[in-house]
Amino acid sequence: MQRTTWCLPEVTGVQTKRRFRWTFERRQKLGGFLFTTPFVVGFVLFFLVPFAQAVIFSFNELKLTSTTYELVPKGFSNYGYALFTHPSFVQRLTELIGDLLVEMPLILAFSFFAATLINQKFTGRTLVRVIFFLPVIYAAGVIQKLEVEDYAAIMYATSRRTATFLSSDSLKALFAAAHLPGAMTRYVNAMIDSLPNVIRSSGVQILIFLAGLQSIPPETYEAADVEGATPWEKFWLVTFPMVSPLILTNLVYTIIDSFTDMNNTVLRLIEEVLWRGYGYGASMAMAMLYFGAVSLVLIVAFALVSRRVFYRN
Repeated sequence: MQRTTWCLPEVTGVQTKRRFRWTFERRQKLGGFLFTTPFVVGFVLFFLVPFAQAVIFSFNELKLTSTTYELVPKGFSNYGYALFTHPSFVQRLTELIGDLLVEMPLILAFSFFAATLINQKFTGRTLVRVIFFLPVIYAAGVIQKLEVEDYAAIMYATSRRTATFLSSDSLKALFAAAHLPGAMTRYVNAMIDSLPNVIRSSGVQILIFLAGLQSIPPETYEAADVEGATPWEKFWLVTFPMVSPLILTNLVYTIIDSFTDMNNTVLRLIEEVLWRGYGYGASMAMAMLYFGAVSLVLIVAFALVSRRVFYRN
């Protein structure tokens, strides 16, 4: 009986080697890395080194000599001065965070409302968009510097003190007659007082929300119409979830923009301590504490909002 021998083909390394393919997912990842590369390079070159130097200065006292400077170790005494000795640093930092908690919801709500409004089709839409973007130009450093030294700022402050419509005294009387809680009265008064700053600080957020609204596929709204959804249902079930990632983006931007504003009282105080106060070391200690407070607010806000963000695949 003749035997039949079966031979398996030899498997070579060429046959088992998988070819590298530029899939869509890999192209997206590469695009993300290329997009963040300028920021990473700029962060390392222009921020990381000065930041490390500021941390070192915060634990020392800087003394200038004829040719260079000397560092005298002081431990945590500069931080103790900022937290427990300086009469207004902690107070100003607390007031700044409190103002942010009042203004941030208003900025997000106003910018989202304005973006929804100017996203509609009507005559003169381009002009309206330009008007809503004017706060970005108004918030520029040069314009704000002129505003500080201009008589218009004095007139505005005087008008606020003499105003009777929606003034604090009028609202207090109205809420007292309605027997509303005092905490609610104070919060509403703070909201009304911050309206000019809210409008001025909403330009970039409006553009971000507008870009998000225009990126929603029209087919999504058509499917909602087929299902018989009302405009109210389409807003809460289609529009709002689709732009929720941009709410997080605008939240982070608003926090950073508020803490780095040129009219920031804490930043002015740090500069004042640097040149006419306790010295360079105490100023850097205040700056580090301020940086830590900003980072803490960002982490808490991101953790609370990111859980409710809807990401479209």
